[in-house]
Amino acid sequence: MAIHPDFAQPAKPASRSRDGSRWLYLAVPTLTLSLLVQIAVADRARLAADPLWRPRIVALCAWFACTVPAWRETAAFQITSREIRPHPSVPGVLLVTATFRNDAAFAQAWPQLQLSLANMEGDSLGLRRFAPREYLGNDPSTARIGPGQSATITLEILDPGKRAVAFGFEFR
Repeated sequence: MAIHPDFAQPAKPASRSRDGSRWLYLAVPTLTLSLLVQIAVADRARLAADPLWRPRIVALCAWFACTVPAWRETAAFQITSREIRPHPSVPGVLLVTATFRNDAAFAQAWPQLQLSLANMEGDSLGLRRFAPREYLGNDPSTARIGPGQSATITLEILDPGKRAVAFGFEFR
């Protein structure tokens, strides 16, 4: 009969205790749920911009006392009238006036207004974004523009000359 040292003996199968596996069955789902909640709260701004996820994120933030960014739907801002003409008293300057309306069913933060100029071939000659303070002439009286509410804007821009034949308005 050969005698082997202890380290050369065949290993005994490890026995699992019932308490250890029961703890594991509880810990894994709890930790997984905790991770998913942390991801949702950390990425709430992006998720709240999605109409499918927004109600869930609002409910989650109500539970965890976090804030959700204001709902934004820039496609709901519609230009209802616009006019571009030479400035009546300043040569080389154009006067841009426009009216837009919030067609969303909810109040939104005042958008940035992007004005672009293009030539006959559609090539961009210039582009500028205006903050609400710039296109309204001063800070808005309210933080949000209500549903169905309209605003009239006036901008003075340098005349790009006869090369500019198209003007585009876009909200950001």
